[in-house]
Amino acid sequence: CAFKGSSVDISCTYNGYYHVESKVWFSPGRSLSWRNPKEPEDLREDSEYSGRVEVLQTVRGRSTLRITDLRESDSAEYRFKFKTQWFEWRSSLPGTTLTVRDVQVQVIWTSSGVKLICHSSCLLPGRSAFDWFRNEIKIQGETSPTFRGNVDPADSYSCAYEGHRAFPVYAPKAVSVLKSDHEDIMKDSAVSLTCSSDANPPATYTWYEKNQVLLSEAAQLVFNSIQPSDSGEYHCTAESELGRATSTSVFINVNYPPKLPSVSVSPSGQIVEGSSVTLTCSSDANPAAKYTWYKENQTLLQGPEGIYHFTSISSEDRGIYYCKSENQHGQINSTFLSLDPVDVNTYFSPDPPKLPSVSVSPSGQIVEGSSVTLTCSSDANPAANYTWYKENEDSPKASGQIFTITDFRAEHSGNYYCEAQNERGRQNSTLHLSVVAGELVHTHLFTTAFIFHSHQEVQFCRCNGEK
Repeated sequence: CAFKGSSVDISCTYNGYYHVESKVWFSPGRSLSWRNPKEPEDLREDSEYSGRVEVLQTVRGRSTLRITDLRESDSAEYRFKFKTQWFEWRSSLPGTTLTVRDVQVQVIWTSSGVKLICHSSCLLPGRSAFDWFRNEIKIQGETSPTFRGNVDPADSYSCAYEGHRAFPVYAPKAVSVLKSDHEDIMKDSAVSLTCSSDANPPATYTWYEKNQVLLSEAAQLVFNSIQPSDSGEYHCTAESELGRATSTSVFINVNYPPKLPSVSVSPSGQIVEGSSVTLTCSSDANPAAKYTWYKENQTLLQGPEGIYHFTSISSEDRGIYYCKSENQHGQINSTFLSLDPVDVNTYFSPDPPKLPSVSVSPSGQIVEGSSVTLTCSSDANPAANYTWYKENEDSPKASGQIFTITDFRAEHSGNYYCEAQNERGRQNSTLHLSVVAGELVHTHLFTTAFIFHSHQEVQFCRCNGEK
């Protein structure tokens, strides 16, 4: 047994009647590196022993292998062979087995606190003089294999035996966190945080989000598909038998494009001309979204607030509105919002719905497979409720002023009509949609009105502008 970093001599005595032509020291454990696994090679030619091996021949019939700067990997069996003109001698008996060990400070936790023990499997019997060091300074009077003083987590401790010094032990220090992605962290991406520290014996790690302990107790905290809910402050602790240390916090900020905007009108209900009206657009996004309001395809307002205000709304403001939410990661449009302000005099005078106005967006020819939006509007007091139907189908297709067919196909062709109704009556307008040679053609067909007068129902039909 020998200590790491020391030197060792291994000798072999041999006799021969003939002139010895060659002598070789080798290790069977290195056979995988030989050119011929059955033909041992001289250790002096092995790169693992380069500059550390020499063979001494002090007297005839005795060869000595000297290995310096011993490493723990040098622990192996060593053999000797020699060759004469007439034969080669290679003993079948076991060679000399060398064990290389280091002096170590063992850290043991007991009920009375931490105990330090100077240990090595190469300790010599009857020679038990030990030296102890605190922060590289020798402690006078400490010669026992067990350290008898108090162990302070702020200090480092080491021991020595026969001049061979153990590596110091100390509590964790310099705890740090490394983030795998230093750029913008995107939703659903893979992110890892790695906790490291300088400690001997090695530390164990625990992760925290703010003050909450996480399930992971490994050095690495991994998010395979990170979500916005994972945004927050994280830190780790490194702990060993000698003490505990905490890292500084790192902040994870998960970015994502805007989600579908939510739009609203204030005040809700019927809008009267001359009143103040506010349109509000909001969307969940990180970084925060910028908003743009549109009337049909006309840009109205851009900015971070998402608010468009009418101080005194008029009939000229009647139309379809929507907003766009965008940040550097993407953009998305809201659903459509219809504004139909009524004259203040009309508002306070109950009136059945007027002939509904029906429009198709986009206008002109529409390619099959595209999205088609039908819009219906009618002046009425109180405000009309709208229902969309397809001819020869019992169930309504949609309710509200706007009806969208997202993927128009040939089977969607037919007559669609919008019915506007309040407590004073109802009217409807019908629109014919059809696909011709891959393009959509739409035409108005007729309108029908039902008006209530003192419990009498008067019905008339309007076709091509005539009753």
